[in-house]
Amino acid sequence: MIHSFLMLGQSNMAGRGFVSQVPPIYNERIQMLRNGRWQMMTEPINYDRPVAGVSLASSFADAWSSAHQEEIIGLIPCAEGGSPIEDWQPEGALFQHAISQAKFAMKNSQLSGLLWHQGESNSMAGGTTDYYDKLLVIVKALRKELAAPDLPLIIGGLGNYLGEIGFGAGCKEYQTINDALQRFAFEQGNCYFVTAAELTSNPDGIHLDAISQRRFGLRYFEAFQHQQHVLAPLPHEEKTLSDMAKRPHTQNEKIYLASLEMAMGEIPYSEFEARVAALYQKQA
Repeated sequence: MIHSFLMLGQSNMAGRGFVSQVPPIYNERIQMLRNGRWQMMTEPINYDRPVAGVSLASSFADAWSSAHQEEIIGLIPCAEGGSPIEDWQPEGALFQHAISQAKFAMKNSQLSGLLWHQGESNSMAGGTTDYYDKLLVIVKALRKELAAPDLPLIIGGLGNYLGEIGFGAGCKEYQTINDALQRFAFEQGNCYFVTAAELTSNPDGIHLDAISQRRFGLRYFEAFQHQQHVLAPLPHEEKTLSDMAKRPHTQNEKIYLASLEMAMGEIPYSEFEARVAALYQKQA
């Protein structure tokens, strides 16, 4: 059985971390929904833009996989960069698309949680008005449409780097959004808040960098696994990420990696063929 998670929000849920800045995560027990099929996860997971990159969902899924050794996790990417909360209202296209993807995934998976990160677009030019109430409408509608009234919701806070430089300079009201997100998680059932404290951004001043996305994903998992708010950085983030990078790959993962290298022109087909043959010979 695949345990699936719906990814919702804007660009920091989709992921804009630079792929080259962190070790890749390849795990055959982490799947992503793409073109109507479950495929082994590769980054970017949520390809909403050509600039999509590392998101928090990768390390969330790897931590989940480590804690559930016999299970498979599936990621349902539906985040849309730049989308204000108004675009996620039940009558809108983003909401309807997310519902259709989730229902499709539920045909052969168990929907286990919602991962939400949104708010940068509403933290400028008076966009904070009625944010709490708008989020409540969305969450109630999601749970109703998916017939999952107790579905856990993990909500990430906005980074403290906002309001300073680059594209993030205009996000002066981010703390108002954070207050609304935290209050929502504290007041609503099966909702858990995750702090973005000490996380850092890309040079653009608005998007979480790759290492921060990895750290954020661990916090999301901690909140989900223990059904509690995460209000401070975890003491073991660096070690956990280091251990993730050191995990030896399975045979299937090695074959997958070899096929990627061959398909991208990094190795010739003859080398791919030799590596795969050696793996099967070793297994025999």
